[in-house]
Amino acid sequence: MEVYKTHGTCSQAIEFEVKDNKIVSCNFIRGCRGNTQGVSALVQGMDIDEVISRLKGIPCRGDTSCPDQLARALEEYKARHAQN
Repeated sequence: MEVYKTHGTCSQAIEFEVKDNKIVSCNFIRGCRGNTQGVSALVQGMDIDEVISRLKGIPCRGDTSCPDQLARALEEYKARHAQN
């Protein structure tokens, strides 16, 4: 399970698990419950590159949002695992 501390959003963190480049589980800690549960349900089973492509850059408060933070978390995940 990966944990990403969010920045600039109501949510405080995102817990997610990736297997074979697909999101197995995703859970936002705090945030707008309906929206974060909806995003979590929609991305399960999706390829992480598709999630990044669809969610990166979506604004809410300022220049980021919970979906954008998930995209950033997945980019960091990819960067860490590309080195291995």
